[in-house]
Amino acid sequence: MSALFEPYALRSLTIPNRIWMAPMCQYSAAPEGPEAGVATDWHFAHYAARATGGTGLILLEATAVSPEGRISPYDLGIWNDQQAEALGRITDFLKAQGTTPGIQIAHSGRKGSTDRPWKGGAPVGPDAHGWQPLGPSPVAFAEDHPVPTELTTDEIQQTVAQFADAARRALDAGFQVAEIHGAHGYLIGEFLSPHSNKRTDAYGGSFENRTRFALEVVDAVRAVWPDHLPLFFRISATDWLEENGWTADDTVRFAAHLKEHGVDLLDVSTGGNASGVRIPVAPGYQVPFAARVKNETGLPVAAVGLITEPEHAEKILANGEADAVLLGRELLRHPYWARHAARELGAEVVAPVQYRRAA
Repeated sequence: MSALFEPYALRSLTIPNRIWMAPMCQYSAAPEGPEAGVATDWHFAHYAARATGGTGLILLEATAVSPEGRISPYDLGIWNDQQAEALGRITDFLKAQGTTPGIQIAHSGRKGSTDRPWKGGAPVGPDAHGWQPLGPSPVAFAEDHPVPTELTTDEIQQTVAQFADAARRALDAGFQVAEIHGAHGYLIGEFLSPHSNKRTDAYGGSFENRTRFALEVVDAVRAVWPDHLPLFFRISATDWLEENGWTADDTVRFAAHLKEHGVDLLDVSTGGNASGVRIPVAPGYQVPFAARVKNETGLPVAAVGLITEPEHAEKILANGEADAVLLGRELLRHPYWARHAARELGAEVVAPVQYRRAA
């Protein structure tokens, strides 16, 4: 049997295959008013297509725990019940197709309040639905980004509570996997890295202090997320900096702590916290980071990054480098990638009854 199409069990949940969809923002929600952050028909159609295409697990895009936690004013949110109710329509459909619905809950931190990518992605102000970004320290992401407002310790605790509230709403909306976004230079990742965290209090300085906020979020989410459902954490395994950054060694050390705090799988990406760095991009370039975490800590991992060919994905799993693969842009190009992969690898993905005459 193809390793790619073996079911995967975490806690009481069984995901039908190892082809998972990585979170990718759609920048397609209303920016303000009562519909702000609410999923639209675009979101439904987008995720529904990948479910009918045979994807085993779909992780919805970075969904903000607060208005200031959005990357752009057009992102999804889960800070109110109306947003959760709209997401329930999506989870119902995904489950009906046999796909496991997951959600990435997130706070953008100092990289928030930016425009949509097809509009240039530059920071925006109040005249374009923007806001003053927040961060662990008053250090801008890049020269063209504003200096964020440093979070107070009370505000840090409020943010921890926002993550817990978001997880509670996600459960009510029907999600079966929750993923905490600690990657790509957003708020949790900003606290982790000495490149962006210059604090001198209990949340800065030492490794233990810089990881404190992340672990408090994990504990708060795990406290409201049911024991029978898995919790993921997404991390950038390296800042790709030669010095004064988050490293692969840090990731391995931190992964062991995440495992102790109830995280079931580490979603391993890289970069995003430092502007202007050189990243050696190539097919599977991030897989070795995932493999190292898996081999040295025993924590299950998912690999991501330019994985486009079924044979490559199969090899990653067969070699024990990861427990699942996450596809990003490839699933934007090919919503039915899983069905094509099954045909190439001699496996099967059961089609919706409406399509079986084309099998």
